[in-house]
Amino acid sequence: MWKVFVLMFVAMSMIPAGDTAGKLMTQSHGSSPLFVAWSRFLLGSLIALPLVRPDTLRLLSNWRIWLRAGLLTGGITCIQIALQSTPLADVFAAFFIGPLFSYLLSVLLLGERVTRTRSALMGVGFLGVMLVVRPGFEMSPGLLWALAAGLFYGAFLTASRWLAPIARPGSLLFTQLFLAAVMMTPFCLDQVPPMTPTLAGLTITSAILSMGGNFLLLFAYARAEAAVLAPFVYLQLASAVALGWLVFNDLPDVYTWLGLSLIITAGLTSALLSKIRTGAPHQPAPQRNHS
Repeated sequence: MWKVFVLMFVAMSMIPAGDTAGKLMTQSHGSSPLFVAWSRFLLGSLIALPLVRPDTLRLLSNWRIWLRAGLLTGGITCIQIALQSTPLADVFAAFFIGPLFSYLLSVLLLGERVTRTRSALMGVGFLGVMLVVRPGFEMSPGLLWALAAGLFYGAFLTASRWLAPIARPGSLLFTQLFLAAVMMTPFCLDQVPPMTPTLAGLTITSAILSMGGNFLLLFAYARAEAAVLAPFVYLQLASAVALGWLVFNDLPDVYTWLGLSLIITAGLTSALLSKIRTGAPHQPAPQRNHS
C-alpha cells in the first residue's frame, strides 16, 4: 500500500509543479495564458495517444463529451489567467471552490444524497475559500479568475461523474485533452510566442508534469479505494504553498493560512467520515484532472 501512497504524493506534487511552470511562462516570459493552456492540451493529447481504443474514437461523436471538454477548457484557461498575476497558493485555495460547486450540482442534477454532516463540511470549506478570496472592492482580479476556474472545474467534475458509466477512464482522459486542444486551436494559432530554449523547456515541462500527475492518479485509483486516497488530494495545497515560496518567494498571509486550514480540514474530515460510514469505495475525491 505504501507504493500507492507514494504515487499519490508524487502526483499531487507534479500537478502544482506543472502550474508553476505555466506561471513562469506567463509572468516571466510574456506568454499568453491561452497559449499555456492550449500547449498543455495539445502535448497532453499526444502523450495520451497510447490510451486510444476504438471506443475512444466513437466517443468523439457524443455531444456530452464535447460539453465536458469545454468545461475543462474554461477551467484551465481561467486558472492560467489567474496565475499570471496571483500567488500560486492563493489561486489553488480559491480554485478549491470547485469541489463545493460539484457537490451542489451533483445533488441538484444527479440526485446524489444530501447529508447534514457533509453539507456542514462543505460550508466550512466555502468559508475557507472566502477567507482566501475576501470579496470586496479591493479583491484581486486574479482571484476572480481562480474562482471562475473552480466553478468550471466543479461542473467538469459533475460531468465526469455523469459520464463515468459510458467510457473507460483512459478514453475520457484522452478525449478531454484532444477536444480541448481542438476547441482552442482557432483562438491560439496567433498566440504562439517566439520560442527560446527556456520557453520551449517550460512549455514541455508544464505539459509533462500536469499530464504525468494525472496518469499517476489513474494508476493510484486503480490500486486502492478512493476513500483511502481521498485525503491525499489536499497535498496539492501544501505543494502549492511550498512551490510559491521556493520559486516566487510568495508566502500566504494570515487570512489565507486560516482559509487553507479550513479547506483542508473540511476535505479531510469529509473523506474520512465517508470511509468510516461506508467501509467501501465511494466516489473519488475531487482531482485536478487536467493537463
